Amino acid sequence: MQDAKLLTKTIGNVNRPTMTHPLPAHLLWLFLTLAISAAASLHLGLTVYDPATVLGALRGGDETEASLIIATLRVPRTLIAMTTGAALALSGLLMQTVTRNPLAEPGLLGINAGAAFAVTIGVTLFGMSGLFAIGLLALCGAVAATALVFGIALSVGPAAAPANTLLAGVTVAAMLGSLTQVMLLIDETAMESLLFWLMGGFADRGIGPLWIGVPVLTLGLAGTLLLAPALDALRLDDDSARSIGVHVAATRLAALGLGALLAAGAVAMAGPVVFLGLVAPHLARRICGPTPSVASHALLACLLGATLAVLADIVARLIVAPGEAPIGAVLALIGVPVLVALLRKRAEVAL
Repeated sequence: MQDAKLLTKTIGNVNRPTMTHPLPAHLLWLFLTLAISAAASLHLGLTVYDPATVLGALRGGDETEASLIIATLRVPRTLIAMTTGAALALSGLLMQTVTRNPLAEPGLLGINAGAAFAVTIGVTLFGMSGLFAIGLLALCGAVAATALVFGIALSVGPAAAPANTLLAGVTVAAMLGSLTQVMLLIDETAMESLLFWLMGGFADRGIGPLWIGVPVLTLGLAGTLLLAPALDALRLDDDSARSIGVHVAATRLAALGLGALLAAGAVAMAGPVVFLGLVAPHLARRICGPTPSVASHALLACLLGATLAVLADIVARLIVAPGEAPIGAVLALIGVPVLVALLRKRAEVAL
């Protein structure tokens, strides 16, 4: 592991461009941006509240309608958006690092679909409900989908072949999505209770899902920082990583497990939310340069993912007011152009 740290430092010194601002400055600016976005989320919506009303609601003791809306609706959805965005960003970063595929993210690799399908099966066939049951089902489905995707990719080519992994993920996501729709058509009662959740979003969730999301995010971030030196070495190639003492298979398996855990926690909180895991790591890479260490990349990606989720939630409230747009549609406005740009870039490199 010491060799991996030394190699990471050497690679960074040689390849990393000089940044205009050091990492602490980036973290500070992103933290401030997240704080401003969270404050805006408490103020903006169908009704716009002034700062005095928001502060009064946060202090408690005020049972006016405005205070109840802020304390019981806007605060939980803002916290869930932040936690979900950070978890999906970190999951996407781990997937991209392990597969060496810049297009990897929980939605495109079928992990979100696996978690959603498991929850649907549990609710429709076994009548399972409750926060703990939903979280456990999402975790089992995410892990199973991850194993299926990478098993298919391994069966047709090298473990880290980007095209194989992405094609397997899209195929599995489509299959599981179709099966989920079939299960909902069979059980109309379950469809009524799950349809809103399956659309993905942060509204009307309550504070309960954070009891799943916050521990999962904490564990995922701690695990990522612990694996960071080995993941830095794994970015080169498997043989180079092995030559300096990195256990490639164990590192890849641990990182995939953390990625699946983070995606499952996000699905349990907010349903299947796409594109955050794709966009946030790439924006973080733009900020800190093309070859950041995994540790610094993870911190920046988490802050960016949380900020993007909160801003998307604000736009979803306002864009079709007095209604509310699906969060997936708002995120697609950002995610689709990024995905197209990445595909074009890869095509140009191939030429």
